[in-house]
Amino acid sequence: MGYVREKLMITTERLVLRLFQTTDAAAVAKLCNNYNLYKNTLYLAYPYSLNDALSWMEHHYDNFIADKNYELAITDKESGELFGAIVLSNNKHFNHGEIAYWIGESYWGKGYATEAAEAIIQFAFEEKKLHKVFARYFPTNPASGKVMEKLGMKKEGILKEHVIKDRKYLDLVLYGIINEKDE
Repeated sequence: MGYVREKLMITTERLVLRLFQTTDAAAVAKLCNNYNLYKNTLYLAYPYSLNDALSWMEHHYDNFIADKNYELAITDKESGELFGAIVLSNNKHFNHGEIAYWIGESYWGKGYATEAAEAIIQFAFEEKKLHKVFARYFPTNPASGKVMEKLGMKKEGILKEHVIKDRKYLDLVLYGIINEKDE
């Protein structure tokens, strides 16, 4: 994994994870304006507009500078094409972070979420020295759980009727991984 602090750019075998730019807004809106993506994510709106993308990106850089959240575009290393997004929160008080990710539907099943999440967990443990990284997913989205298992995360439990989506209470499955190098 390559890492450039000034720009917060992380490179993997096939991907570059980088800060979003306003020029990404149209691609974000196109990928996110998708019901199948919406139903599997906690915070995405549907329908999803260009303005939604722009307002979502508005505080990314400030969050990065404040060491609070790292919201990164998942892009193709060769072409620069946008595949999705990955976010790592940084809770300094508890020394842990949550990861969340989405991949545009036309790019599902190619391992991009796993590759990006592996890199962001490595960043969390090696660069940020976090003790733990956790993630949550809807039981109706088992593919996300498979990603978490591939990352070595362990199922910690189910948060019963933990969130409201489409006026219904939904469960969230919770996975976590501890930084083994953390003394």
